[in-house]
Amino acid sequence: MIDWDDIRYFLAVARGGSVRGAAEGLGVYHSTVLRRIAQLEERLGAQMFEKLPSGYRLTAAGEEVLEFANQMEASSHQLETRVFGRDQSVRGLLRVTLAPTLATHLLMPDFADFARLHPDIEMEILSSGELANLTNREADVAIRVVYDRKTLPLNLHGLKGPELFGSVYMSRDRLAAWRAGASDPIRWIVISIHGIPDWASEGEVRTTGVPFRITDGEAQIVAVRQGLGITTLPCFIGDADPLLVRVPGTDLHMYGTLWLLTQGETRKTKRVRLFTEFVSRRLAAYAPLLAGLSVTRD
Repeated sequence: MIDWDDIRYFLAVARGGSVRGAAEGLGVYHSTVLRRIAQLEERLGAQMFEKLPSGYRLTAAGEEVLEFANQMEASSHQLETRVFGRDQSVRGLLRVTLAPTLATHLLMPDFADFARLHPDIEMEILSSGELANLTNREADVAIRVVYDRKTLPLNLHGLKGPELFGSVYMSRDRLAAWRAGASDPIRWIVISIHGIPDWASEGEVRTTGVPFRITDGEAQIVAVRQGLGITTLPCFIGDADPLLVRVPGTDLHMYGTLWLLTQGETRKTKRVRLFTEFVSRRLAAYAPLLAGLSVTRD
């Protein structure tokens, strides 16, 4: 019989095109990947890969095996989710994926409350800009901002939350200095991969300096607090920060809707149901903050 572990190694090399990349992704040694591939080739009596200067390329036999290997992987994931879905205990691992800013600036106190209510649930918070694959069980619950509901995969179960809005912000001190006639340049502070969004009108405050570019959301927040200029932020960050104020004359912009997403049988487990119901209630309470309606503007 073919060892499923051998197939996992085969898929990693086939998808990445290199043994080194497969080893890093699987968290094993380079030699382990080579041994597993050799073991699979010996059992099947055929060579799976052709080694080229550019990497590993599937042979004709490897292409045939790839089709069945993908089917085996899908069946394995389906089996795991079905068994996981029958688990009704309130103990065990619960993995939650969401954007870093949602975790650090909004929901971490709620995660802490949930952990105190259910001390036997081992929580793992995957706060990353990368989208975890729920179908492959990379996470049990995803909290995502979705602009168009039609883009959600059909195999995911969604619990709709509040709408999320953003606006344009600057530091209160920098706005006061501008109103007093300060001549220092006011820059756009942008995350370099995104640039200045089309919807972000400059309002009454005109930028005069070259953009100030950073690579992550936390640096963006610190930069605007330091009075470097103006930037776009979700309202739950900008309105909650006493050092920041919306730029006069700018409008709100809808980023999308928050959704709690689960997959297949996973959503039937008790710990997942408890968590999604708990967070859904907390998000509903945050609706005015998320929509930019929690503060009064002059």
